Amino acid sequence: MVDETEDIINIIYEKNASNQVQNISEKNLRKSSKAKYQIFDESEFTRGREVLGEIIVHGMLASGGTDIDWLIEHKGSFIILEFKGFHNDKINIPQGQMIAYEKLHEKLNQSTKCYLYIVGCDDIDFSNPDSSVWIFEINQWRNNIIPKNKIDIYNENSSKQNKFIVYREYMDEITVEKLREIIDSHWKEFE
Repeated sequence: MVDETEDIINIIYEKNASNQVQNISEKNLRKSSKAKYQIFDESEFTRGREVLGEIIVHGMLASGGTDIDWLIEHKGSFIILEFKGFHNDKINIPQGQMIAYEKLHEKLNQSTKCYLYIVGCDDIDFSNPDSSVWIFEINQWRNNIIPKNKIDIYNENSSKQNKFIVYREYMDEITVEKLREIIDSHWKEFE
């Protein structure tokens, strides 16, 4: 009886393990269409970034700085995306950057439409449409749906910093494919 039970368990386990491997293989085979835009000269792209890095030098009062990761304009309306990497299930957003995004969003929406998303991601393959990202829209931030923490609430030793900490649990998990659909839906809305 023990041998029969072990045989049944082994058969079921091997079947489940086989199905899991097959599902993983099928998931990894799914790829997005070819990227619409590509960097053709990576060394030139890198050199351009390095040149900009030479603007601020030691001895100047100004420091820091940030960029907008992706700004899409269509017929005078905008979609803005800021990508942040997760570390210990949280993203860090410099306070100055968030203030600038709030003001930019507010001003653009006075005369046109603007959607601004913060996108949190792990080490991700954007060519896989099933990969997960986590997002929130700036209106969720402005309406205090996303807590505005400057202290890591899960770390007793943390001190107040000049950045906001946003936890993955407050963001919406979606696939890369869904993110593309959101972007395209706004594009269509701007028509």
